[in-house]
Amino acid sequence: MAVGAAVGPVVLACAALLAASVPAAALQVLDATGTRVVLPRPAVRVVSLAPSVTEVLWALGAGPQVVGVSSADDYPPGVRTRPRVGGVRVDEERLASLRPDLVVGVQSLQGPVLARLRALGYRVVALEANSLEEAYHSVVVLGELTGRGKAAQQLVESMRREEAAVASRLQGRRRVRVFVQVWDQPFITAGGGTFTDDLVRRAGGQNVFADRRGWPQVSEEEVVARDPQCVVVLGKGADRLRRRAAWQHTTALQRGCVGEVDPSWAVRPGPRAVLGLRALARLLHPGVAW
Repeated sequence: MAVGAAVGPVVLACAALLAASVPAAALQVLDATGTRVVLPRPAVRVVSLAPSVTEVLWALGAGPQVVGVSSADDYPPGVRTRPRVGGVRVDEERLASLRPDLVVGVQSLQGPVLARLRALGYRVVALEANSLEEAYHSVVVLGELTGRGKAAQQLVESMRREEAAVASRLQGRRRVRVFVQVWDQPFITAGGGTFTDDLVRRAGGQNVFADRRGWPQVSEEEVVARDPQCVVVLGKGADRLRRRAAWQHTTALQRGCVGEVDPSWAVRPGPRAVLGLRALARLLHPGVAW
């Protein structure tokens, strides 16, 4: 007998028992760690530990339910009125004073912090989105937990329309080799498996460092040797790059394809990611009628 055939009934039986132990009106989700999080009712006092989470909550209309945000939050303007509780490191005393019924963070950034808060008795949801599809899932999860399910559905539909519009305009276009500059002192780039890498691919690009995972440090010599056709600078620094002697014979500089993109659009898996997608596509494919 196959292992899956033997285990399947046991898993189903356990799932049935777990479901039976949760009140019918309760909300439950599996987070990025596989932890089942149960809320008796939609959260009304939410602490967000990541800018992407905060942006989604505001886009869903759940801003009034947010009682605390991370130290890195800068959008939308309403976050300025919320207490800051940290991010990678959390001010636990301030967090406790906010009496949250839900704490939301990003597993890859704050895994140990989220685990500690869960051990302290907080209801914690760990999210992880390294692609647009995963970002859509995060929107749905946050919508469910805050009683904003319909708004979440509408937001996902709107983002999908933008994604489809970009894909339609790029149909038949050849991919462009891209170097993404996250920082240049030293050079840090977006490697494979990152949200930025996913956006570059959807924007008609081919990340020249897709073979590296995460956010690797690379040398200037490595970048030049891979001869990108375009360089995407997250934030400021395009002019500084254009002046570098080592880059003068790269295809990117010969084509004049060096541009800046708002890092929050290209790094955060939130509502403005579709703005990042369109900005990347415009830069990589200037000949398309946008």
